[in-house]
Amino acid sequence: MNSELINAFAPTGVLRASLNVGNPVLANLNAAGKPFGISIDLAHALGQKLGVPVELIVNETAGKSVATVEEGRADIGFFAIDPARGKDIAFTAAYVLIEGYYLVRNESPITRNDQVDVASNRVVVGKGSAYDLFLTRQLKHAPIVRASSSQTVVQDFLANNIEVAAGVKQQLEADTKGMTGVRILPERFMVINQAMGVPKSKGPAAAAFLRVFIEEMKASDMVKDSMTRHGIQGAGVGHATDPAQDPLDHL
Repeated sequence: MNSELINAFAPTGVLRASLNVGNPVLANLNAAGKPFGISIDLAHALGQKLGVPVELIVNETAGKSVATVEEGRADIGFFAIDPARGKDIAFTAAYVLIEGYYLVRNESPITRNDQVDVASNRVVVGKGSAYDLFLTRQLKHAPIVRASSSQTVVQDFLANNIEVAAGVKQQLEADTKGMTGVRILPERFMVINQAMGVPKSKGPAAAAFLRVFIEEMKASDMVKDSMTRHGIQGAGVGHATDPAQDPLDHL
């Protein structure tokens, strides 16, 4: 392994990985507060490939996870690909595809996604999440209300009588389990492309290495096996991609 590449990824001698436990598809905490999930599996696989130990930095939201990398407190991170995050972070292609859905009350007249974007519909989202960034660009009329995190979206939706909640399907399903009076609209409003990212300041060689690493993890079924082991449903493995191609070119 090239020593310059190892130093680029782990200048402190440890690969610091920024996690977002606010997205249950990617990472969770067990009863003892220890993180587990596909992000953790990938971080350890990369550390093993580089021959360095791994430090897991737990964040409660996507925004905090991004900031941890942008501020130099982590060497890699696990994020949804978004142009707003691409200024300072080089992304791999997606390793997991996650669906974003809308939640409404049973009595709501909204039955389709194209009925959401009107001035009378407030839409609550997790601040700084991928779907916040997406809907900020896409919604022209519906006001956006930002909850402190993805985990509090349904809580705010109910407490403040907001018309629509938006989020990762698995999070919405988990937060409304056993609840009556609400329903998830039948079609997704976006596909969230979850990728690994590395600060561009680490150089093009590090970015290229990480892109190849992710393609190897997908091709070897490591990603698929990790999702199965952690019981992840409703998400898919990212498509095989030419690792020499920047995934942001497709957005």
